[in-house]
Parts: sequence; structure tokens; C-alpha cells
Amino acid sequence: MRPILILLAALAALAAPAQAQRVKDLGAFAGVRANQLVGYGIVVGLAGTGDDNLEYTIQGMKGAAERFGLVLPPNVNPTLKNAAAVMVTAELPPFAKPGQRIDITVGAIGKAKSLRGGSLLMTPLRGADGQVYAMGQGTLAVGGLGVEGSDGSKVTVNVPSSGRIPDGASVEREVATGFADSAHLVFNLAKADFTTAERVAAAINARLGAGTARAIDAVSVTVAAAPGASVRTALMSDIENIQVVAAEPPARVIVNARTGTVVINSAVRVGPAAVSHGRLTVKIDEKPRISQPMPFSRGETAVEPSSRIAIEEERRPMFLLDPGPQLGDIVKAVNGVGASPADLVAILEALKEAGALRAELVVL
Repeated sequence: MRPILILLAALAALAAPAQAQRVKDLGAFAGVRANQLVGYGIVVGLAGTGDDNLEYTIQGMKGAAERFGLVLPPNVNPTLKNAAAVMVTAELPPFAKPGQRIDITVGAIGKAKSLRGGSLLMTPLRGADGQVYAMGQGTLAVGGLGVEGSDGSKVTVNVPSSGRIPDGASVEREVATGFADSAHLVFNLAKADFTTAERVAAAINARLGAGTARAIDAVSVTVAAAPGASVRTALMSDIENIQVVAAEPPARVIVNARTGTVVINSAVRVGPAAVSHGRLTVKIDEKPRISQPMPFSRGETAVEPSSRIAIEEERRPMFLLDPGPQLGDIVKAVNGVGASPADLVAILEALKEAGALRAELVVL
């Protein structure tokens, strides 16, 4: 475990009281969401770095040629070193209208070594319901680079088998959100918290009148609203900018065992406990000696083993944690005994088992 100790929450413990946040920073309205699109396409114009003779690439090219009236004989399989079969993905933003442009990502699924310089043929992008919501086409922007020599040596920078096409797809179908004629608006918090949900509902009621909003669980807050897109758009805009003080997060200690990173938030508390932490080191030093017989003697040269064992115990003083100390007190006490990240993890685990650490210990 590397000697890295990050206590980001130490600053938070000494900071000013919690500041108010906009409602829009705490979550989003139900139905106002992006949708994932995916499609299968063909990239052409490659400089010999395509799929070559993969069957599904050949079938795709035959299908594309047939749409233009070119029918290839069944027994003819063209060699397609300049084409590659790809999967195309995109994210359709909420309220996207037909004719708008969205970015798409293209990735090879076959033996193509690089998509640099290629162009995507017209590709339908479908949603989870199987309907076509966008059409993609254009020239790829590939950040990777791959070069291969005749002797087999090669150099690859980043990932040349995938790329992006900015504004590479046009929206063809609008996704109905249903927010204009639903029974009521529902605001969903990004992180479940009963206290924050109640505070959001109370803040909305204070702005729009008692009984307008009601928290139904730790995530959702329902808001009564008159039907109509324009009316609800104005109402949602007003709600999004209401200031709310979010609840303090649960006490957590996050430990990354691979990097030695430890993050403690400001809500962590420790009960009364006495902690002593030491380290025992055993060193074994092997120094074999060679025994050489005297000249003209009948003795034989032999290796005589010689071991030296030393035991060192590092003694560190015991320190006392008073009831309910703040995060800054915990940091000072642990740093006072010179604990490394590995030592700190051991101390925190022991405090948790002893019932003195009032926080959730999360090990990544």
C-alpha cells in the first residue's frame, strides 16, 4: 500500500456551516432524462486497416450495395480491407426535436486495427423500444494511432479502433416525456435522504403555498401543478432555483486498499477509546562462510551456514480519544503517533470492531 493519506474532509470540518444549494443541483424531475441509442453500421475509406474478410462485414456491404440497385453474385465475397463493421452509440437528450444534431461514438467490433480516416455510412440508431430515433453518418475523429512494420513491430497510441463524430446524427423522432399532462410533477433526489426530501418539500411549499409539495419517500417529492406545457415549464423553472440546505451526509470512512487512500467525512464521530499501535519486525541475515582446508591436507572445501536473526519492536505511546471528537481531533491523534495509511486502516478497523467508530467503514 503506497504511503498516500488523503483526509479531504478535514477541511470540511473546519469550514463554515452548510451552504444552501439549488434544487436543480439535488436531483431532476421524473421523465426529464436522456435515452440511449445504438446501431450497427459500416465504416469505409480505411487505409487497409479494416476487417478484411469477416462474414458479417461482407453481408453488411452487400446489403448497402443492394439498396442502390447493385446486386453482387452469391459466390462473390469481396475483400474489404478498407471497411469495418462497427457499433454506433449515442445519447438522446431530453426534449430533443427532429432535425437537431447529437454526437455519436463509433467502435469496431471485428478485426479492424484502426478507424482513422474512415467515414460512417448512414446508420439508423434505435432505442430500447426498437424504434429509430436518429440517423448517423459522417467522418470519424479518431484520437488513437496504430503503426505496424513489415518485421512485425508495431506502436499503438491510445485506442485507434474507436472514435467520435461530433454532431454526427440527426434526430428523427421525439421522445414523449408526458410531463405536460401527467397527474402531478415528481422531483427525484440524486441521493436518497429523508431529511433532504422533507426540506425540498418545505421549501417548495414556502415559495408556492402550503400543500403544493409532499415528500412521499426518501427520493421523490410530488408537486401539484396545473396541466399544460407552458405552465409547467415556468413552474419547473421556478422550483429548480429554490435554495435548500441539504442534510448532512451519513458518517462514512472510505478506504481504498489498493492505493492506500483514506477519506473521512466531517460527520464521523468516535467514542471514548484508548489506542496503542506498534510494529514488530523480524530480520534474518544469511552470511554463509567458506571453510578452506590447509594445503596438502585431505580436507575438502565446505560451505558453513551462518544465520543472524534480529527482532525489532517499534514502541509507540498509547493515545486517548475523548468521547465524540471532531474529525480534526482524530487526524491530530493519529498523526501524533506517526501512523501510515496502512496503520490508519488497521486503527479504524479496530475502532469499528470495538464499537467506538460511529461511522460506516467502506473498503473499496
